[in-house]
Amino acid sequence: MHLPWSSERLAEKHPFVAWAWGLLSLDFTGIAFGALFFCWSLTPSLLPRDWLYQGLIGGITAAIGYAFGCIVGWATYRYWLSRLTWWPPPVRLQQITKIAVPVLSFAAALIMLVYAAGWQRELAALMGAEGTTTTGYLRTLALSAAVAALLISLWRVLRDLVLLIARYLNKWLRVPRSAAAPIGAVLVAFLGYTLVTDVLFNGVYSFMNSAFSLQNDETRAEVVRPMRAERSGSPESYAPWETLGYEGRDFVYRGLHAEQLSEFNNGAPAKEPIRVYAGLQTAEDTDARLDIVIDELERTGAFQRKALVVIPTTGTGWVNPTAANAIELMYNGDTALVASQYSYLPSWVSFLADRGKAADAGRALVHRVHERWLQEPEATRPKLLVYGESLGTQAGEGAFDGLADIRDMVDGVLWVGPPNSNRLWSTLEDRRDPGSPEVQPEYSDGLVVRFAEDAAALDAQQGPWLHPRVLYIQHPSDPVVWWSPDLIFNRPDWLSEPPGYDRLPSMRWFPFVTFWQVAADLANAAGVPDGHGHNYGTVMVDGFAAVGAPDGWTSTDTERVRAALNAIAGSQGPEK
Repeated sequence: MHLPWSSERLAEKHPFVAWAWGLLSLDFTGIAFGALFFCWSLTPSLLPRDWLYQGLIGGITAAIGYAFGCIVGWATYRYWLSRLTWWPPPVRLQQITKIAVPVLSFAAALIMLVYAAGWQRELAALMGAEGTTTTGYLRTLALSAAVAALLISLWRVLRDLVLLIARYLNKWLRVPRSAAAPIGAVLVAFLGYTLVTDVLFNGVYSFMNSAFSLQNDETRAEVVRPMRAERSGSPESYAPWETLGYEGRDFVYRGLHAEQLSEFNNGAPAKEPIRVYAGLQTAEDTDARLDIVIDELERTGAFQRKALVVIPTTGTGWVNPTAANAIELMYNGDTALVASQYSYLPSWVSFLADRGKAADAGRALVHRVHERWLQEPEATRPKLLVYGESLGTQAGEGAFDGLADIRDMVDGVLWVGPPNSNRLWSTLEDRRDPGSPEVQPEYSDGLVVRFAEDAAALDAQQGPWLHPRVLYIQHPSDPVVWWSPDLIFNRPDWLSEPPGYDRLPSMRWFPFVTFWQVAADLANAAGVPDGHGHNYGTVMVDGFAAVGAPDGWTSTDTERVRAALNAIAGSQGPEK
């Protein structure tokens, strides 16, 4: 006789409900390892994280741990326990285990959550951000459990799909059972790969490209067409205002004008800064857009300025307004900034799906400007500088084959927050001088290229620094700099060495876990105070002063420009 609520009765009367309920059954070895991985995920990462972020990453890592635990449990039973005469253990011990494992796992998770809340407060204090509360952080456990359950159930659905296909292969095509299951697994894997790559990935990519192209046609509420001839998009410009794109219109509209620069520079007469930009809609292809860029540089007299700064942009064509203001303040407007859009997609999408396009766009822009710059008399041509931030550094690096190429082509390079996948950056990191840390490496005694985490670290570096100079600025806490797929299986040097100024010493590397932790930090990379994460604030001033300052520049001048940038606080005066 079966009880009405027994599993046998449920399977007989309601097979689908029984199958769905079976998705929730858990392996006890998997629970133990899932709890262990979850506790690992609570250890400190690079940036402060609220309970929501931690809940998501904790759920993913717990699911990975659960899968690993199931594999360990299966292998242990198959190759060891099944051969023991006393296995399985007494029923009483099995019952105790079924209670003890979940209870101990839950208790361990609660204890670790208390410690994790403390670590989060330490990390927030280190960066001058607001910390979390212990009681609020306990919500992490519920969210992580839900995420892990969802992922485990998804895996079981795929497993059951394989078994279903195998059953029909055996029944209809008379495929032997020993071969039907592998064939089913291959079919599901193929269908899943096709769905993700050809349907989901390409579909999402096309959708996002279309969606962001619509945003590209919009303009910020306060942004209007510039009337000064020194700006692209003005009535005199060869690049029509409506073709510059969302970020391009913002770039040419904003910035200080000559009278404002003069005021910030103690009344010294200033020139109207030149800002040249070409959007994706400015011309049909890259060559045609760059033809317009060169025409704009010639029209505005850019090759007669003291400094010409080429700015390979991030995905959508964004240029950091603080960096643009910094170089214009340093030269009191005697500058020309040039940038060009190469994508509708934001940086994180371009980074994942279209990195080669960034390098190609950077190479095309830098080489075309350099070719025209060479036509000017050497004695009067402006300093040619290259600046890039985030994905813009990858676009900038794409213009050069190596350090020798940089020294032959330009007068200085400033790259800020480079992604870990950058070709030149990773080569320099790998070949750094023995004994220098990965977080702030030294390459060839700093003769040509240097790395700095902040202004103080830059000032502290001694010894000769040859011109033209190359400078990378990178924070110890910037996940854009340190995230890499290698984190899945390998502990990086930067987690073996003493931490930088804004990373907790208690951060440790764990397989799989650290990869997901730093990946989660990417979502909030710039959502921290200046000087931390991917938010570089006014350190651009120190960077430009190091690689391409005007003649006679002093540290007092640097602080004056920094004070001006702080006064501006990211806002720009209206176009006149």
